[in-house]
Amino acid sequence: MRAFQTYLYEGRHLLRSPFKLVALFLFTAAALYGLHLGSALFHRQHAEIERILVDTQEERPTYLAYYEEGKQGPEDRPWVNFNTPFWAVWYSYVHHFKQPSPAMVYSIGQAEQYGYYKRVSFWASPLDSDMTQEIANPERLQSNSLDYSFVILFLQPVLLLILLYNLKSSEAEQGLLPLIEVQAGSKGWWLGSRVLFYTTLLIALNIGLLLYGAVLTGVFAQAALAFWSILLHSILYLSLWTALFYLILRIGKTVLANTLMMAGLWLLFAFIIPAGVYQGLSILKPANLMTEFIDATRDDRNEMFDQPDSILQQQLFALFPAIAESPVAKDSLEINRARNQSASALANELAKASIEGIEKESKDKNEMIQRSFWFNPVILFQNRFNSISETHYDDYEKYRGEIQALIDKQIRVMVHDNWNAVEVDKEKFQEYVEELSSL
Repeated sequence: MRAFQTYLYEGRHLLRSPFKLVALFLFTAAALYGLHLGSALFHRQHAEIERILVDTQEERPTYLAYYEEGKQGPEDRPWVNFNTPFWAVWYSYVHHFKQPSPAMVYSIGQAEQYGYYKRVSFWASPLDSDMTQEIANPERLQSNSLDYSFVILFLQPVLLLILLYNLKSSEAEQGLLPLIEVQAGSKGWWLGSRVLFYTTLLIALNIGLLLYGAVLTGVFAQAALAFWSILLHSILYLSLWTALFYLILRIGKTVLANTLMMAGLWLLFAFIIPAGVYQGLSILKPANLMTEFIDATRDDRNEMFDQPDSILQQQLFALFPAIAESPVAKDSLEINRARNQSASALANELAKASIEGIEKESKDKNEMIQRSFWFNPVILFQNRFNSISETHYDDYEKYRGEIQALIDKQIRVMVHDNWNAVEVDKEKFQEYVEELSSL
């Protein structure tokens, strides 16, 4: 009963405080904006993927018609021969997508910084220009990307501070604490009940916002587990700040002192510690300018092409031992064509060697950040939100790995069929499309 009376008292106090009501309104507005931003990105990516699929399906009958009409290829491209594995694989137009998760509505993460679709070809790479680098979440305000997770992680503690800053201290300054202790029986219980009122209010607000976000992208239909996981982490994160602010209220004596300590704690965890971690990381692991990859795709590739044909042929035989005994390898007229059309396999190996070092460096950076999680809770929860929403760095690293696997598969099929002089017909072309689209 005493808890109920305390809740009623605090509810009346909240309604009589325009400052707190305005703060609640602004927080809710920012969260709704973040949800709509995530929803818009989800629907935009989903629509773009659908457009690419439709365009590809519309183009494919044009290529199939060459087989049906007995043509070699487009009349304006006499060098293109759809009956050879090289050109048939090239025009298979295989795309690989990172399907956006409906939970993206809660956390945009790296979704704006990395590509989510890629045309796979034997000259492609996971680090082509359509795959870009990430930026830190606090910098999102500069790019107008105030997502829901940013609101929860960085603005909700400020809202909690506004709601709690004057609890107990204002009564202490007015000399009412002895009277309250007589009526409530315990100052700790009385203060805890008032803090719990605002915590409950914010949990209810979070649930409402999460449900609204779920409606925007159909989270329950495709990613129901993500909703509950986001809710759990939101409650845990709110509980962490509630506990810290409660301790400050217990030991604080004045409104000014409590406000300064709360604000200082927020600055420490939300900005100073993350900034210190990233600054230390930038010193120990400077930003990778991808010079190795640029060299591999430009200078090293040019040097490779300048090598004698016999050296290139030996490298191809070492990479694909089976083609050394293929029919084309024994044909002095066809071997030059096959060797030239297989050069992408050697270029792919150069690119993979450079990418391995870049990915290892990124992995080392992420591991260093993970080691700071025990004293860097904001970034810990940021990573958890991104992971649940499938917008984490690891999700895009996996996606790049899938692209590389498809590139390797396409090269392997093209080279083996090329050197074995496989004649491509309509059925074989459709087989390429189906086979090369799957991992």
